Amino acid sequence: MPRHARIDIPGFLQYVIVRGIERRDIFITDDDRDDFVSRLSALLEETSTACYAWALLDNHVHLLLIPTEISLSILMRFLLTGYAVSFNLRHKRAGHLFQNRYKSIVCDGDAYLLELIRYIHLNPVHAGKVTDLDALA
Repeated sequence: MPRHARIDIPGFLQYVIVRGIERRDIFITDDDRDDFVSRLSALLEETSTACYAWALLDNHVHLLLIPTEISLSILMRFLLTGYAVSFNLRHKRAGHLFQNRYKSIVCDGDAYLLELIRYIHLNPVHAGKVTDLDALA
């Protein structure tokens, strides 16, 4: 069964979820997290992409983005390919790091935007990675 085409137009608010293959961790050390955030920050600046929220959990990532100059697919290809290569080199492993392709949902409406920002920022609390809201800072 073929995949459905994504709505991938610069200027649309996109909620993106990326998962590790077989639900494995994609962040093992703080160096992994730093590498991902550094790559994401550089790409956001280079492509004038707005990021309204993000959360890195051990085996998945949530992003809320508005790409303006390039499509989301190009941004994600640069981000995920570069990160996967450096992760594999750093941890002396080979093969796929991410499960399937990233999932993206076009968001419409201010009420939904606020709810998504809340959901993404509270995700580490709900997952038990931090104990309370103060630990998110």
